This record gives sequence, C-alpha cells and structure tokens, in this order.
Amino acid sequence: MSNSRIAKIEAAKLVGRRPREAGGNSRFLIHGWEVRVPLLRLITEDGASGFGPAILDAGQTARFLGAPLDALVTMERGVADAALALEYPLWDLLGQVTGKPVYQLVAAQAGKPLPPGPLRVPCYDTTLLIDDLHLEDDAAAADFIADEARFGYANNHRAFKIKVGRGARHMPLEQGIRRDIAVVRAVRAAVGPDARLMIDANNGYNLNIAKRVLAETADCDLFWLEEAFQEDPVLYEELRNWMEREGLSVLIADGESWAPADLMDWARQGRVDVIQYDIFTHGFSNWLRTGAQLDAWGARSAPHHYGRHVGNYVSGHLAGAIERYAFAEWDEVSTTGLDASAYRVEEGEVVIPEAPGFSLTLEEEVFRAAVEQGGFELTLRDHGHALRQLLPGAWYA
Repeated sequence: MSNSRIAKIEAAKLVGRRPREAGGNSRFLIHGWEVRVPLLRLITEDGASGFGPAILDAGQTARFLGAPLDALVTMERGVADAALALEYPLWDLLGQVTGKPVYQLVAAQAGKPLPPGPLRVPCYDTTLLIDDLHLEDDAAAADFIADEARFGYANNHRAFKIKVGRGARHMPLEQGIRRDIAVVRAVRAAVGPDARLMIDANNGYNLNIAKRVLAETADCDLFWLEEAFQEDPVLYEELRNWMEREGLSVLIADGESWAPADLMDWARQGRVDVIQYDIFTHGFSNWLRTGAQLDAWGARSAPHHYGRHVGNYVSGHLAGAIERYAFAEWDEVSTTGLDASAYRVEEGEVVIPEAPGFSLTLEEEVFRAAVEQGGFELTLRDHGHALRQLLPGAWYA
C-alpha cells in the first residue's frame, strides 16, 4: 500500500432533499425536507483521495496534515484510534488505494469469507413517520401512512419501520394508541404478509401500552419493537416474559439514542435482541468490534443513522464483517453533488457495489463550490511550519 502523506484536506456541507416532507416521532413534530451532509476529503501527495462524513473544524483537522497514510489506517488494523474522527474518509481512501470496497477490507480483517459479487444487505424503509396529524379521522390517517408504505414498496422496499407513540405528545393518549394500531394494521394490509414490519415508539410508550399495542397487532407479525419506553432492564424482562406467554416472537430493539452503559449486558443476557447504536456517534470501527461481540452472543446488529443520508451506503459495508447484521436503515434522500448511483435497492436489499472504498463519488464543481462557500481547505505546503509546532516529532523525522 502507498505510504504517501496527507497533503490536502477539504471539507464542505452538501444539502440533501427528501422526496416528501418528513414528519415527526413521538417526541418531535417534524424532520422536514432537507438534511445536511458534512463531508471531508483527504488527498495524498501521490494524488489518491477518499471522502466521507466527518464533523471537524479546520483547527481540529490540521493536525492530520503530513501524516503518513499507514500511521492513520492499514489493511491489518483498520483506522488508528487517534484518527477515528476521520475514519470514514480514511476507510474510503484505503479502499481507493487498495482497489477494494470497504466491505471486503473489513471482511478480510475479521477473517470472514468474501461474498461473491456485490454484497446484498437487507434494508428497511425508515420514512413512515408520524405524518398524519393534520387528519382527524383515524381511518384516513392510517390510509395516508399506508400510501407512504405503498410508495416504498414500489421502490423495492420489503421491510418498513413505522413510527408510533402518537399519544405521548401529539394526541390524547387513548386516541393516539388507537391510531397507532390502525396505522400498523393499514400498513400490513398495504405491503402484504411477507414484508417485515417494525415499530418504533422513541420511548413514547410505557410497559402496559406496549403490551396493548402488541396484543392488538398480534396478527400483523411485527418483527421488532424499538425503544418502547425509557430503558429499564426490569421492564424489558417483564415485556419478554409477557410476550412468551402470549406466543409473540417480536424482537426487542434499542440503542439508537441515550443508550444506557449496560445495554450490551442486556444483549448478552437476552433482554434485548437488536442493538442500534448510531453509525456516526458510535462509529464504523467501533461497530466492527460491537458487531463481533453481538455475533458471539447471538444478538443482532442494526445501526441507526437517520438524517445524514450517507449512512444509507456506509452502514451496509459492516455486513462484510458482521454475521448477524439485521438491516441497513434507508432514508431516501437526494443530495446535490453526491453521486450514489452505484447503489440500488432490489427486493428489499441494498446492493453494495464492488467499486473501491464506499463506492460514492463527488460532483467536483458542486463540492468545490461548497468548500468555498462555507467549508475549508488545508494544504501541507501552506501549513507545514505550523504543523511542526503543533506536532513536534509526530509525523516528521
């Protein structure tokens, strides 16, 4: 592998737009039309480049200028701990230099067999939010969300996550519970018996409400219940025991936000079936370690990423190393300047291409304009003297 130094760093935010305005969850009223996509590109002295999501200012980034590539990332160890803030651009750069997609790099690192051809990873449509609050009639509201599911099905999704918990804030409790149930039943009717359905309450239920909703949607064959209520091992154990008595096989999923420190212990103990740490806050490299541990315990991995767009693509690469990878979350967005056309969704799976790195490309003119209009650019030539003061002996002989 080339050991050229990092010679240039560029950062910018691109703007993505959803196909429809995204509503809320049990806590928030609206997520809106747009998402911000912060990207950082690394360029080496020999002209290789890689980019990916990163949130750093120029001062935080400058210390990486002049670093030899193998001080930051190698095929054997992945990204160095000191460089995890740049891990997505570094994984992409490593893929560009070696000519391999990231999923093959992590599979080799984990000693897993490489899949033949492009990697196919189950994904779910995460766009069925609480979009119906403008409607007074429950049946009309349920059909409104069912229409959104039909749109996802027409775009090759075969798994859907439905936001519930309307009674936590947006509606009177009883009315909100009834509408949640009506929505689940309408979506099941819209997408047929074979699609997988998950519900996510964002902690908007309590134990008894969770039991009621699961009981009244038992014939809808829910795959998981996510963040039913504020995390509590006693309540989770009671929910699991109740489901066993009722003959329900719904998985318990958690970890998207405010995860307790002992959530992994709950997974080991069988209280929680699916861990959902955010792909960006938890990190790609940390997820490789987390997924290996969950595999050993028989639990499942399903990284969250809603609202950053690039998570659609990077999270699925983890499946090269994680055997019990359940789903990639799919938040439909189009971001001007970011070309993700190498990816596609087919019959409920995202097809991850065999191209190097994360198989994403930038539209140069759009990205450069974004750098100039609010991003930053650092070059080794311009900043070398300052770097020697910041990092005496770190990268220089």
